[in-house]
Formats: sequence, structure tokens, C-alpha cells
Amino acid sequence: MKKYFIIPLFLIFIALNVSAGFTAVSELSASEKNGLLRMREEEKLARDVYLFLYDKFKIKIFKNISASEQQHMDSVLTLLNMHGIEDPVGSDRRGIFKNTEMQSLYDTLINAGSRSAADALKTGATVEDLDIMDLMNLLKTNSNKDIKIVYENLLKGSRNHLRSFVKQLKQYKTEYKPQYISNDEFNSIINSPMERGK
Repeated sequence: MKKYFIIPLFLIFIALNVSAGFTAVSELSASEKNGLLRMREEEKLARDVYLFLYDKFKIKIFKNISASEQQHMDSVLTLLNMHGIEDPVGSDRRGIFKNTEMQSLYDTLINAGSRSAADALKTGATVEDLDIMDLMNLLKTNSNKDIKIVYENLLKGSRNHLRSFVKQLKQYKTEYKPQYISNDEFNSIINSPMERGK
């Protein structure tokens, strides 16, 4: 279970408390708020896709990593609540998204992943590939210390998940080609060891 990198929620609370104090809602930029809203639904996207693929193929990695994605969702929700931002997930119905881009992406991913077990694992790698790109971009424009701590931990988790999916794909003699991050970034990730959170 260790290799799937589940971040205990209490560690996020500790990290937030030891940072330079809670930041007032007014101090968040519009891009920081939008980033939190996107990541809340993007982590839900990962969880929901993995639960769907686990139900279809019963491959254990999907069940394990979906639990990690729930922790990621909870971490972002902590930040939303701290800054008084309405949660876009709402009642949290599986496969239902407020963000139309996420809804379309979810539908595309489950269709692609449904073709075979190998395609399912490729879909998992695609989700993590997207997550890594978005988190790297958000970290470049973010100045809030609390958000940065969470994003950096989510990024480590996504890199670990990508490593796990690529490793599983080798059992199917299938390779994953990155769609969002560069080949150099991808090779650097899969050729480096699993990471631990702060």
C-alpha cells in the first residue's frame, strides 16, 4: 500500500498550521481561487475514473489509488473551507462535475479506459500526466504558502501514481507516451524512486 502514496489528512492539517499562519480570503488572487476550484474537481476526476475502472476490471491499483485521490480531494477541500470558497463538488455524485471541461474529460477517459485492462492502465497514466502538468503550472503562479504546501504534496502523489501505472503497464508489454508533460519530464519521473510526502 505504501507505494500508492496516500497522504494522511492530519499531515495536511499539521502542514497548514505550521506555515506562516492562515491567509485571509481577500489575500487569494483570482487565479489562486480558480486553481483550487479546478484541483478539487480534477482530484475528483481521478478518483471517479479509477473507481469506474476498478468496478470494470477489478485491477487492485485502481482501488488503492482511488483512496489516495480521496485524500487529495479532502486536502483541497480543507483549503476551500479555510478561504470561504464554495465547494464545486457539492453532493459528490460519482461521474458528475460542475466544470464542463472536467465532465467532458471524464466521459472521454472512461470510454477510452473501458476497451481493455491495458487501456484502463493507460487511462490512469493519462490522468496523472494531466495532474502533474496542471499542478506544475499552478505552482508557478501561486504565492500562498498553505496552497503551495498542499500542491507540492499532491504533485509528489501524482508522480508516484504515474510511476505505478507505468510499472503495471509493463506486465501488459505496453508503454505509455506522455500527452501533457514533456518526454524529458516523463522520463525523469519514471526513472526516479518513489517519493514521500512532507
